[in-house]
Amino acid sequence: MNLLDAMTAFVRVAELGSYTRAAEALDLSRTRVSRLVMELEAHLQVRLLQRTTRRLHLTEAGERYLARAQGILQALQDAEAEAGAGLCEVRGRLRLNGPMSFGIRHLSPLVARFMAEHPDLEVRLDLNDRRVDLLEEGYDLAIRIGALPDSSLVARRLTRCRMVLCASPDYLAAHGEPRSVAELADHRCLRYLTSRGGDWRVDGQRLTVSGPLDSNNGDVLTPAAEAGLGIAQQPSFLVADSLRAGRLVPLLPETPPEVLTVYGVYPARRYLPAKVTAFLDYLAEAWGDPPVWERDLTLSPITQQ
Repeated sequence: MNLLDAMTAFVRVAELGSYTRAAEALDLSRTRVSRLVMELEAHLQVRLLQRTTRRLHLTEAGERYLARAQGILQALQDAEAEAGAGLCEVRGRLRLNGPMSFGIRHLSPLVARFMAEHPDLEVRLDLNDRRVDLLEEGYDLAIRIGALPDSSLVARRLTRCRMVLCASPDYLAAHGEPRSVAELADHRCLRYLTSRGGDWRVDGQRLTVSGPLDSNNGDVLTPAAEAGLGIAQQPSFLVADSLRAGRLVPLLPETPPEVLTVYGVYPARRYLPAKVTAFLDYLAEAWGDPPVWERDLTLSPITQQ
């Protein structure tokens, strides 16, 4: 058994969910692909795939092995790229990870445009709000917003995103507009919950607020704020359209906003593939600074961050 061929066959079957589609992608017969996977399972002495008449399922061992195998195959592909044209040509497979709401609005459209410009590139884009392990899970690049923990990863600043205090005209008509940071504590506030809780940071202060709605997803809070349920503190990319349309009004215009940095994070490598460097350059230029989603908005001035 050729271990590399067997590993490649297993990864393709797992990614495509079909022996037939994997065989077509690898230009092999379905029988050959099936035999390679069985030989790999025999070599490892563990079941990787559960087969039914309708679909394939990864076993727990299969899920663990898939993440490792994808990383190994990607490392081999990168090694070939580094030894040849890959250092100057955008080609191969690029595995990306990003936050859900931001990724849908401002990452996925750029991925599509970048791929249209580079037809030899394949992309796997995963969007979620958990902090993935790039090395363990085989990602080339992750987009992260906010403070970064110390790690062996390399971070490139791409742009920044302000936090905006805002409420609907109806809410302000009913409850009045806060004139200071301290007055926010007396208002109905819509809280974005994280593992650290739902407190806000405003003008360098940690502020405990409360209100009728908490959520771990900002897309829940924006329509709630538009409906007049309370004041929200949201990243500008989530509320820019609402501010332009007048459905939300920015508050405390003289108070410097909290500002979050948007990073591209990738494993430390001596030779970074062109697909990664080119895509990072593309994102930085497309988003700009100030970011494209904040342009033409009248918002609080940003102090030195």
